[in-house]
Amino acid sequence: MPAPRNTPKAEVLRGLVDRVVFHNEDNGYCILKIVPEGRRDVVSLIGKAPRVVAGEEFEAKGVWEPNRDFGPQFKAEALKLRRPDSLAGIERYLGSGLIEGIGPKYAKRMVEKFGPKVFDIIENESKKLEDVEGVGKKRRIEIRASWIKQKSIHGIMLFLHQHGISSSRALRIYKTYGEEAQAVLKENPYRLAQDIRGVGFKTADDIAYQLGVAEDAPERIKAGILHVLETAAGNGHCCVPETEAIKKAIDLLGVEALIAPQIEALIASDQIERHGTFLYLPYLRAAEQSIAANVKSLACLPAAYPSIDEDAALGWVMKKTGKELAESQQRAVREALRQRLLIITGGPGVGKTTILRSILLILQSKQIKLVLAAPTGRAAKRLAESTGLEAKTLHRLLEYQGEGQWGRHRGKPLAGDLFVVDEASMIDAPLMAQFLSALPEGAHLLIVGDADQLPSVGPGMVLHDLIASDKVPCVKLTEIFRQAASSRIITSAHAINRGQVPDLKPSRSSDFFFLPAAEPEEIKHTLVELAHTRLAAKYGLDPIRDIQVLTPMNRNLLGTISLNQSLQLALNPPNELKFEIERFGVTFRVGDKVIQTHNNYDKSVFNGDIGHIVTIDADPVKIHVRYDADRLVEYEPGELDELQLAYALSIHKSQGSEFPCVILPVSTQHYVLLERSLIYTAITRAKKLCVLVGDERALSLAVSKQESRKRWTGLRAML
Repeated sequence: MPAPRNTPKAEVLRGLVDRVVFHNEDNGYCILKIVPEGRRDVVSLIGKAPRVVAGEEFEAKGVWEPNRDFGPQFKAEALKLRRPDSLAGIERYLGSGLIEGIGPKYAKRMVEKFGPKVFDIIENESKKLEDVEGVGKKRRIEIRASWIKQKSIHGIMLFLHQHGISSSRALRIYKTYGEEAQAVLKENPYRLAQDIRGVGFKTADDIAYQLGVAEDAPERIKAGILHVLETAAGNGHCCVPETEAIKKAIDLLGVEALIAPQIEALIASDQIERHGTFLYLPYLRAAEQSIAANVKSLACLPAAYPSIDEDAALGWVMKKTGKELAESQQRAVREALRQRLLIITGGPGVGKTTILRSILLILQSKQIKLVLAAPTGRAAKRLAESTGLEAKTLHRLLEYQGEGQWGRHRGKPLAGDLFVVDEASMIDAPLMAQFLSALPEGAHLLIVGDADQLPSVGPGMVLHDLIASDKVPCVKLTEIFRQAASSRIITSAHAINRGQVPDLKPSRSSDFFFLPAAEPEEIKHTLVELAHTRLAAKYGLDPIRDIQVLTPMNRNLLGTISLNQSLQLALNPPNELKFEIERFGVTFRVGDKVIQTHNNYDKSVFNGDIGHIVTIDADPVKIHVRYDADRLVEYEPGELDELQLAYALSIHKSQGSEFPCVILPVSTQHYVLLERSLIYTAITRAKKLCVLVGDERALSLAVSKQESRKRWTGLRAML
């Protein structure tokens, strides 16, 4: 097929880096001002490099692209940089701030004194630097030490970049191993996967291959076995049957005979543990053991509240709230007043919030110190709104400090009498272990959640295992109350949970609809049309703030990436008045709905927080995002990998949230991920309106499958 006529022709450009406008160390993305050979004018170059220093010589292969704001820019698909040879380049390079003790003034003096030999002088004959005006012994030592360090980092950076590792990881590797970095890598590159966050087995294996490590080397086999267990943990498992682990290790490594002896070697060195027929990573075994021990000691104790007349308390609270509690709800309140540890579980519409509010009002009147928490910011906000009390995320409550460090733990416990944790289905084993170990002596614990929601993203299915053990006092609510029973969102969710396809017949007054569409293209078109015009017109919804599209996956035509592009174009199209910026493959413009994808403790924004872009500054580039009514957070271009568009979210990301209206594509394109808990979780996120668009066969398939409940964990057996 002939290439389109307007495709720019690739060319090779050489010249000098005049200055570095922007460089992101995580992915190497950079904007440079350059002077190409044979030209005097300074132009822009966009590319990727492990590190860039003004004054370096470059060679870039790429194309010229027009830019409305900045004129033509050279977009480099390949970029090589090296130390300069020209005196002007050397002076620029030394004066760039790269070397401690040398600024532009000293750089000029050194180049005038030593010419192109200056690098060799710094490294091998640094005493001569004292001949330069203003350089004494102290500055000379500082310059040489900084030069050697930079040279070492530079060597490691280049070495790692050739093997596909980003600059921030290269810096992390340098900080971890120092001058020994290259030696460590050459001796055992698989140490990277164990020692450094963000470097996985695949990357280490690629480096090992290029360094000539044998396929059956013991360190490769051990790293592969650990990778199998870590991947399982990433998929929610706390342990793996040994036979399954061996099978996966053979698939990964392509060798069989040496796996069993290396499992024994890993057990001997305490890197993995064997219990029965299962293999564990020690931290996950320890987390489940810690949960089991703390739960057992709490569950066997009665409540230690001051004496409460249950009948009088129930009468008082019903009068105070003006809400009559049903028999099942009263029973739940009584249990909460009697038990040291209680789980309250049930689906939507069964009155969990009403019960919780009643319990808290009674205990508040008795001067009991209450502490409320939830796994995510949005879940904590909902808990605060429904109870009228302060609620924190578990990470904030436990004073998380990053890098696995916590301010609250067994040695420095929390303060409070009753701890309430909502949306407990989302809590993984390590977080629950940390929380339980930080509870003070004499604490009471009330766990609230819906065990039929998707389990936690992290390893374990703590709420499910606690309930299934039958060793923890638990109130299971099943009665749907009158007001909730008239909602087809709620009745459909309960039907799906029982393994039944809900009633899909259209009804004008309903809050739940199914719109048939067979092909992914048709589903996508209908979905965008609903969000853009149809639902806004009929229900008076704000398309950006009130309507949330949820989808099972990120890839494919009906994944978050594709849907976000189409929804952004429909709901917030570009125009001359809206400033926009493209980073990491995403275009951000004023008015966009965005989601934070990492916990950022410096900015106080957390994974799952949803906000809106209110302004974008052009020079220097900064994006301002409003979260809630009063929080304005500023992002620089290099931080935008923490943001994604949020017109469409994955169902996992929506956990713990509620939206006025949810639209859900249901397609056989999502075959691998379609299952009951996923659909159930998505539908229960809708407060006023839920619209499913797609194929009835796909819905039927999802309702009949329960994959997410199949996790290997040890907690239930321990209890």
